[in-house]
Amino acid sequence: MKILVDTSIWSLALRREKSGIIVEKLSELILASMVVMIGPVRQEVLSGISDEKTFSNLKLKLEYFDDLPITTSDYEAAARFNNVCRSHGVQGSHTDFLICAVAVNRNLLIFTADQDFNQYAKYVPIRLFSLS
Repeated sequence: MKILVDTSIWSLALRREKSGIIVEKLSELILASMVVMIGPVRQEVLSGISDEKTFSNLKLKLEYFDDLPITTSDYEAAARFNNVCRSHGVQGSHTDFLICAVAVNRNLLIFTADQDFNQYAKYVPIRLFSLS
């Protein structure tokens, strides 16, 4: 089973102090070739890095992961998921719903530390990766 890793996990893993079960699990998944990436997550991870050397080093590390292609049906599903969640009073970002859509359309688990995904899961058919 492949796992789509959300920005929140990458952010934890890329901090200077890399400890904890989340970072260990991400390392295991990478070594097992189970991690997948999408362009919008790559963009979020790289955004806000003002130091060019740091940006270039991180960009180089992330080049290990190819971006899954995002299709029209992914964007349409993301919009549908957004609409469904909003109708239940749950707000989310466009990127979050795109992650959900890509994961559902490709039968992927989502690895995230963002608790918003627990709310989305009440209304859309995503499956979250569990550390246990």
